[in-house]
Amino acid sequence: MPSPLLHRDQVPTDASLVSALLAEQHPRLADCAVVPVSSSGTDHDVYRLPGAVGPGGADGAGLAVRLPKIAWAEGQAALEARWLPVLAARLPLAVPRVVAAGRPGCGYPFAWSVVTWLPGRQADPALDDDERTATDLARLVGVLRELPAELSRLGGPPRREAGRRGGPLEALDEQVRTAVSALGDRVEARAVLRCWDRAREAAPHAGPPVWAHGDLLPGNLLVGDGVLSGVIDWGSLGLADPAVDLLPAWNLLTGAARARFRAELDVDDAEWERGRGTAVHQAAQALPYYWDTNPPMVAQALRALAEAVSGG
Repeated sequence: MPSPLLHRDQVPTDASLVSALLAEQHPRLADCAVVPVSSSGTDHDVYRLPGAVGPGGADGAGLAVRLPKIAWAEGQAALEARWLPVLAARLPLAVPRVVAAGRPGCGYPFAWSVVTWLPGRQADPALDDDERTATDLARLVGVLRELPAELSRLGGPPRREAGRRGGPLEALDEQVRTAVSALGDRVEARAVLRCWDRAREAAPHAGPPVWAHGDLLPGNLLVGDGVLSGVIDWGSLGLADPAVDLLPAWNLLTGAARARFRAELDVDDAEWERGRGTAVHQAAQALPYYWDTNPPMVAQALRALAEAVSGG
């Protein structure tokens, strides 16, 4: 199954490429079945190796190969390989384990990785908008925020600087206004910009940046047996304004669940508005870019934008 093309400079992949890369670089996995994984993910194509085992024994649900779709995603494999082992023992939810690294080959130009496959389905606002999910998310975010500072001094993840999600909202103003203009009458532009301006005018984060996942959208949250069980796609891991990890408040939760999430994290008004602004920025950026190519991402972004504008 060829990968859907989401980016102008995207490198297409397929199962035969994965098989060739494994045969060339990880021959012990060369005979594994390769199953494309359908998702709305924007950075990587993922192929499952069901039943495969990693170094040290069985991994239960098997392994997965993650191939960057585009050049700007290539460094994520190294980031995850460095920091997921550090985080895994500290976090309340499961995270993947990088079991092998891959290099360019077979005509494919990027570094890639083999990771453990985490069972579960993606979180869904229609199924998981409840107070237990909110509490579990708050626990995850809270643990990240409280990670000791000395971890950062060990060559920690990058700091989210101006112009990137997790940095100051003011530096994202032009991006949001350009995106909203490009959307035309597909969104209520005045309402979106009023919401954005309120967020942008909130007091900035006064303390040091904290550890943050940076992309806690429903597609990166796994649910098993009805409860939140895992978190994937840590390529946006960084030291950031803590408001960046409030994304689930408008992308997954509503009403009492949203209120529980906020209360569990003890979020003040300024941080809450910055979190809302982060949700507006993410959605506004995604909509014009993926409007014709990624319907699930568009649906998620429209929902998040509507929830953020509604004032909850």
